[in-house]
Amino acid sequence: MAGAVRRAVAGAAAMLLLGGCTVATDVSTATVARPAPTPQAQGIADVVRAAMKDQSLRAVIVKVTRGDQVVTAEAFGESLDGVPATTDMRFRNGAVVFAYLGTLLLLFVEEGKAALDDTIDRWLPELPESGKVTLKMLTNQTTGYPDFETDPGWNAAFNADPFQSWSFERRLKYAFSRPIQFAPGTNWSYAHTNFMILGEILAKIGGKPLDVLLREKVMEPMGLKNTVGSQTGAVPEPALHAYSSERRAALGVPPKTAFYEESTYWNSDWGTPVGANQTSTIDDLATTAIAVGTGKLLSEASYKAMTDPNLLGFGQAQANCAPSCFKQIDGYNYGLGVVRSGDWLLQDPLVGGYSATEAYLPQEKIGISVVTTFLPGAFDCKGVYPNSSDTLFRQIGAYVAPDNAPPMPPPYKKAC
Repeated sequence: MAGAVRRAVAGAAAMLLLGGCTVATDVSTATVARPAPTPQAQGIADVVRAAMKDQSLRAVIVKVTRGDQVVTAEAFGESLDGVPATTDMRFRNGAVVFAYLGTLLLLFVEEGKAALDDTIDRWLPELPESGKVTLKMLTNQTTGYPDFETDPGWNAAFNADPFQSWSFERRLKYAFSRPIQFAPGTNWSYAHTNFMILGEILAKIGGKPLDVLLREKVMEPMGLKNTVGSQTGAVPEPALHAYSSERRAALGVPPKTAFYEESTYWNSDWGTPVGANQTSTIDDLATTAIAVGTGKLLSEASYKAMTDPNLLGFGQAQANCAPSCFKQIDGYNYGLGVVRSGDWLLQDPLVGGYSATEAYLPQEKIGISVVTTFLPGAFDCKGVYPNSSDTLFRQIGAYVAPDNAPPMPPPYKKAC
């Protein structure tokens, strides 16, 4: 069952979707003093507090920017019992790194080191259909490669020890223990396998370890100051602590028995390429939203390739890849490492009791970053829980940009 929970890392929003005064502040600083409580900041706080009650949230950290102004930066709730959450706390950023990978790939394309339509047999000829799968297909999730994370054997191994590290080779064996789900380029299906392979290839193209390439070519130029990688479950202090019930079914805990365990230090390197398992802060999440949303590091052509709704209307449901293959719609369509929802550009990982969303609306230069952790009431009897940061971003987006509100999903309903 935990596999079904973790598939929400990218798919939760997709499955569900089928201006006041500001205070001048440097949006790229590592820590930001809490702005004065302007009417708009207070309105956002009201939205957050209502969501915490409705969605059983333990802590929320939020930052909203408009242009080069900080509208609000505030933490709500508790990290540990008796320990308030603060805006400088660290958390896992999960799939946010996929936007960094898409950026790195496009930088290499601009440098003439690769092309989006290059087939991957140039670097990894041993992989299935390597002569047909392209770099673009890896990045926009159209390869047909199975997601190792949906393999029952992988799920059993993870649930037995969520603190372990996962090598590229080990995950690859789980990924290709099953046949390809569809011919490359003929459908869309979210798979961690794609970005895991892309990371290996990017390291080969750049001639350096992936973590070094990301730091030198993407993260430092973007202005990130507190985003760091690790192959362990370590979270630098001060850590925002997370809790989960997602191992309930795997551990055989009866539905009516209370079950809620700390998941802060579970190792999430399974979900990203080697060298891309990261922790971050709300300030770096906000800086990412702006840098990715404006195409800060990219040419206009690269930015359009990354963020335009090129897959809108593409894809269909298919039994052997359900529920992660579906038609790309206005509420959720995939670019090159980014999600487009209406006019908003975002990533919204859900991993190990952390939910995080960074989103940007180019038309109004609004950035919204939200991180949440969960109380026991957020989980259903099987340990499944919603991507609450995504829902909360949409509620805040509707408040600060009513004319360009992000598409809203239907109300979340627990299965049991």
